[in-house]
Amino acid sequence: MTIDISPMLKVSVEQFYGIEYEGFPCQIAQVGMWLTDHQMNLRVSEQFGVYFARLPLTHSATIVHENALRIDWESVVSKHQLSYILGNPPFVGYKFQTEEQKKDMLSVYLDSKGKPYNYAGKIDYVSAWYYKTAEYIKDTFIRVAFVSTNSITQGEQVANVWKPIFEMFDIKICFAYRTFKWVNEAKGKAAVYCVIIGFSNRASSDRVIYDGDDVINATNINPYLIDAPNIFIENRKKPLFDVPEITDGNRPTDGGHLIIEGADYDEFISKEPNAIPYIKRYMMAREFLHNEKRYCLWLVGCSPKVLQQMPLVMARIEKVRQFRLASTKKATQDHAQTPTWFQEIREPRAEYIVIPFTSSERRRYIPMGYLSKDTIAGAGGLFMLQDATLYHFGILTSNVHMAWTRAVCGRLEMRYRYSKDIVYNNFPWPEASDAQREQIEKLAQSVLDARANYSDSSLADLYDPLTMPPDLLKAHQNLDRAVMKLYGFPVKDFAEADCVAALMKLYELITLE
Repeated sequence: MTIDISPMLKVSVEQFYGIEYEGFPCQIAQVGMWLTDHQMNLRVSEQFGVYFARLPLTHSATIVHENALRIDWESVVSKHQLSYILGNPPFVGYKFQTEEQKKDMLSVYLDSKGKPYNYAGKIDYVSAWYYKTAEYIKDTFIRVAFVSTNSITQGEQVANVWKPIFEMFDIKICFAYRTFKWVNEAKGKAAVYCVIIGFSNRASSDRVIYDGDDVINATNINPYLIDAPNIFIENRKKPLFDVPEITDGNRPTDGGHLIIEGADYDEFISKEPNAIPYIKRYMMAREFLHNEKRYCLWLVGCSPKVLQQMPLVMARIEKVRQFRLASTKKATQDHAQTPTWFQEIREPRAEYIVIPFTSSERRRYIPMGYLSKDTIAGAGGLFMLQDATLYHFGILTSNVHMAWTRAVCGRLEMRYRYSKDIVYNNFPWPEASDAQREQIEKLAQSVLDARANYSDSSLADLYDPLTMPPDLLKAHQNLDRAVMKLYGFPVKDFAEADCVAALMKLYELITLE
């Protein structure tokens, strides 16, 4: 007796649809779906003890050879026939998009008036799939999951990518898998840091965040993949609170001719001793973190007569002039008229705090610190914080500020990319009495004193988690506890995600006032 089990099978290969840009992968996808169908048929056969196969292959998945961002998805399948959309859209950063891809972005990221958002050309290519999908699934029960680069959950991209999606299509994030490293088997292929985000147009009662082996039941999942309100931290030109403004460092735009490398310093001053009063230490992030020597010609206030007596300096100045004249930027060309100066000057008035643009994600704390007014911080490497007190240093170097930074900053691979407009200017500072400020200042000084015990070590050495001295770690932990109390946060059993969620709620309250 032969049993026909086909009526009991609820899933068939012809229920699957796809859109693929390249022709050959279309064929691969078609064959792949047949193979998957065959594998499932074999499992059915094992389950029922009856051999089952759909032969001949009269049915297949519908794989359309088209640009998914240009085709009307309703022409492929009606959204009312779908239950799920799954995908691994292309990973292309906005700086690396082709002209065609940029046009794709502008054709998809449209506001309510049908005009491209002004930032559509400055977000990653994968974002367009989120926007187009959100538009397609509006007013349906379709559930979606995409593998994406983690960049769309970090820094300024978050607001640009997600805010219009949330506002236009009322999307809810149902589950999220936080950053993980993905490597394919292609030779020489670089690793990509990814997230998986599931979303729909309907509220979900079982929202879950996966973080490695941890499973977190969430009330709400926002675009930073935090259990917190749906807030969008956008570029802010001034700090949210009454604190010192943070600026970029000094930008030479000189072709390297005003910079004296450490290895060349002794030879240079031996040939040009008159230049010594006009040479200062120059630091980018590497020099600051690794205590490496680098110098610059700082000719502010140097008279023309003195300059004329330094032929090597004059030769460098001429090269700066030529370099700036050759630029395609008018602003740089204009600065060819003043080749003795950096193009952008923010000369320190006194000792000041610097924060590296980029820092290793292995560090619990971004190493920030003080530089003397005779040391020049370079733009693109260090941020400058002038007129800052030990209190400001204490809050910024605390684990509360670091938790905020880790949640909202951009990343270079996984390294922290600190920013003034996203991280610093939006940071919710605590209220503090004079006595509380004094306590934070004392604990901040303890951190600096602990560093001073290791004058032979660079900040990179001191903040490596494997070599961080116990007394420095303890000084930071004491400061951390005081800052937590200042915010009214529990000192024990308060996870970093809880800290970030609390800060985001505080940010929301402040910005809604």
